[in-house]
Amino acid sequence: MIDLKNCRVENARSVLIPELSWHLGDGEAWLVIGANNSGKSDFLDALAGNLRFVPADDCDPAVSIPPASDVELVSLENAAKIIQEERESDESDYVEGGVDIGRTARFFILQALHPYLKKGAALPPEISREASRLENHPAVRLCGIEGVLDRGLRFLSTGEIRRTMLARALVSGKKLLILSNPFDGLDAQSRKILLDFFNGIVKHQSPAVILGTDRWHDIPDAITNVLEFTERKISFCGSRADYEQLLSERKNIQAAADDSRSRDFETAVRESAVLAQSAENPAKKILVEMRDVRVGWDGRFVLDGLNWTLVAGEHWLVRGPNGSGKTTFLELITGDNMQVFSNDVRIFGSRRGSGESVWDIKKRLGIVSYRLHVEYRMLGGTSLRDVIISGFRDSIGLYGLPTDTEISAAKKWLALGGFSGRGAETFGSLSYGEQRAILILRSAVKSPEILILDEPCHGLDENHREKILWLISTICERGGTTVLHVTHDLSEVLDCERHILELRPGERPMYKIIERE
Repeated sequence: MIDLKNCRVENARSVLIPELSWHLGDGEAWLVIGANNSGKSDFLDALAGNLRFVPADDCDPAVSIPPASDVELVSLENAAKIIQEERESDESDYVEGGVDIGRTARFFILQALHPYLKKGAALPPEISREASRLENHPAVRLCGIEGVLDRGLRFLSTGEIRRTMLARALVSGKKLLILSNPFDGLDAQSRKILLDFFNGIVKHQSPAVILGTDRWHDIPDAITNVLEFTERKISFCGSRADYEQLLSERKNIQAAADDSRSRDFETAVRESAVLAQSAENPAKKILVEMRDVRVGWDGRFVLDGLNWTLVAGEHWLVRGPNGSGKTTFLELITGDNMQVFSNDVRIFGSRRGSGESVWDIKKRLGIVSYRLHVEYRMLGGTSLRDVIISGFRDSIGLYGLPTDTEISAAKKWLALGGFSGRGAETFGSLSYGEQRAILILRSAVKSPEILILDEPCHGLDENHREKILWLISTICERGGTTVLHVTHDLSEVLDCERHILELRPGERPMYKIIERE
């Protein structure tokens, strides 16, 4: 299906991968792996037709790939683009009732079969009948999205939008599916469904599937070969067994981490303390309190009768299946869900809606979320230095000249996250995973009283993931900041997270509080 020999990958401005040769043969199932900004994502984008494979000047070049119309790419990047498009086309100001739900998951999937369909247009009778039967489509049932087909795309959880994109890809009948980091943001059940799906598709060899990932984690048994990118070059191309041997050798020769990182962290925190305005955070102080909270829409409650208290110094893991209300729960604290004002939710001792200052609350919070990531993507020209500094000012983007102290502190935090010397680069020029790492650093700079992390490691390669998890763990141990952490990945659960809020949709009560040993 694919034959690449002596070629390169480029966009309209520059060469992204200078030299490339690779062949996809019958019966092979390939994993494409590489760190953030390694060239892996550019390679997958080129296979999907978003970038160009160009024959090099060397003799005997070959570029043979399926046409873009036969390829479907499912990725975090594409999911973010879809949500951004939905937000930009939001017409709530012109809709009776003030809510434009945008494209529904049902309509989004139909567009894969009928690309000419336009939002708001009446469906022809035959397509309307097809739409009404989507719940029974094998791809929809396989991805478990029957219950969200009539919800707007921008109202879906991270896992739900990913599964909707996968169902659309399967329905489309494309000959080649490229799944980039497909397991990020999925609960355990959804991961199992996807693993089983991948192994089954590979077995039947229709459609052909290429799996892309930033790290060696949740690798399906059906994978036979690995293509690794490092610094925009192929660093490994061969069998799975040989790659696993290489990983073992790398692990054995890896030098133990020294104490310099801890010293760098303490230096960054001390310098940032001059800029931070967090209130004192004594032990046993109640930071958040929720009393009999109910949140829902269209007659469906995602939170019902929730009673929960966050005490300073008690770090929490929040877990539950996709669509169980985890992000909604966090947005009650950040104020991004308006139903907070119809509930008894108290933040730092004040009930939301009682006249408290939004900015007084925001300056005491550090936040990493999918919503924040989408908002910053709309300001892609902001420099990394200014993204970090905006964390001190609680703004999306930087308005006003930075001070020398802010610039110095930003440099130290960038170095701590592995971005030394890259402060002038723009946010939009980074890979999805690198963007997420920058937002985590932004959230931590002011030593907030509450650090809210909604799937913080989405899209991070192994190197950045290790740095970020170390940083979060160190912040917990240092004290002064209380962490709320949402993740589906058991390997990302930190030792300091001794308390668990488990959301259980469909049960009564709809949640359970668990204390870890």
